[in-house]
Amino acid sequence: MIKPFRIAVPQADLDDLDDRLSRTRWPDEVTGAGWDYGFPLARLKELAAHWRTRYDWREHEAALNELPHFTTEIDGQNIHFVHVRSAKPDALALILTHGWPGSFLEFLDVIEPLSRDFHLVIPSIPGYGFSGPTHERGWDTTRIARAWAELMRRLGHERYGAQGGDFGAGISTALGAVAPDRVVGVHVNYLPTRPDPEAGIALSPADEARLDRIRRLMANRPPYQALQATTPQTVGYALTDSPVGQLAWIAERFAEWTDPRSTISDEQLLTDVSLYWLTATAASSARLHRETVRGAAPCPVPVGVAVFAHDITQSVRPLAERLYDIRHWSEFERGGHFAAMEVPELLAEDVRTFFLTALATPSALSVPPTQELPAGA
Repeated sequence: MIKPFRIAVPQADLDDLDDRLSRTRWPDEVTGAGWDYGFPLARLKELAAHWRTRYDWREHEAALNELPHFTTEIDGQNIHFVHVRSAKPDALALILTHGWPGSFLEFLDVIEPLSRDFHLVIPSIPGYGFSGPTHERGWDTTRIARAWAELMRRLGHERYGAQGGDFGAGISTALGAVAPDRVVGVHVNYLPTRPDPEAGIALSPADEARLDRIRRLMANRPPYQALQATTPQTVGYALTDSPVGQLAWIAERFAEWTDPRSTISDEQLLTDVSLYWLTATAASSARLHRETVRGAAPCPVPVGVAVFAHDITQSVRPLAERLYDIRHWSEFERGGHFAAMEVPELLAEDVRTFFLTALATPSALSVPPTQELPAGA
């Protein structure tokens, strides 16, 4: 059953957040530390003060409630999603999937441009935000992909595309694998390509430089990833009990993974952090790092790739083409890991180009929904 959903955070939770922020116990910091030891104290105090004294969750909650939200239960798990229908009845549907430490909020700025040509389904990953915590093992990218296939079936979208970055990219390619007869193509803005000594491919100097960066990252596993992939419950205690801890944990990723010219505002960042805090999903979202097996999964459907210059890593096309049926490849000088927030106009146009030009066939792209839905779904 699909049910309409409205965001309504209890006032007691907002009062508790304010109280905890007012009683923050701050650590000391080495003089002139900068970023050498982690997130700078002065910047975190600035963000925390903004969160407590100027940020208004109710304002953002009201704006978010202007979108059509729904929930449903799939495989025993609550699933929250936004479903925006295009004015074109026969438009292709797209399911857009976020990653960590993002949320469905990543896609707010691409809804308007993409909904001109596509029906949009924007779910919250199980364990994240309003999809609530997961309660059992096994919610990896493949299981989530199966849930997405069932969600799209319930919504009546017989043929559809998938798009995502970070974990959303892995979930989208997994969706292409579990529902190849339904998925017309997958567009990703993050596609890790590991070094492959057996490939026997001559790479350009630029691609070799990208591989060197990937090798360095593999040799020096980021601390957040090591913790969440091994002891997500342990780190979850700290993040669920301390709003400033949750703020630092997420704000550091945004600071390091975005284009220095990024226009992501403190308000956008704090809304994302607030979503994690108010839903108490720090531990359950971290579990996806533990559950998911690294490595490329087979994806038999056409793939489009957008590479952004300031992402964690940049894909190496000759290696990607050994694993995927690449039909579209774009390189951008602007943008980072959170492309939908940083450069929404570039990402939206690239998604449109892939699905409506690179893959355009009348039989694949003009299939209207058929399932009978509740009012507004």
